[in-house]
Amino acid sequence: MDAIQQHMIDSYRAAQRGELPPPLPGRHDWGVVREARDRRRFDAVIAGRPAYGRRWAALRSLLRRVGKTGKTGKTGKTGRSRKSGELGKCRPSGA
Repeated sequence: MDAIQQHMIDSYRAAQRGELPPPLPGRHDWGVVREARDRRRFDAVIAGRPAYGRRWAALRSLLRRVGKTGKTGKTGKTGRSRKSGELGKCRPSGA
């Protein structure tokens, strides 16, 4: 049974009992996401960690590590970066 079917059954029961129908599925999803984010920030503050910018700091750290190891893919076999006109340039036949 999916969410819509469950909502239809709950709405029918509420109508039989004279109660208000339940909210539509997905109506409060963004509110739940905001509450979860606020809770995560609160827990970080209580634990003594920074509440903001943790993802960006982790991404910067990862990018610095990748840059130091040279795994960015911008160099050829010789270790030198290739200019756009050097190797692999297509020439018309007979030229």
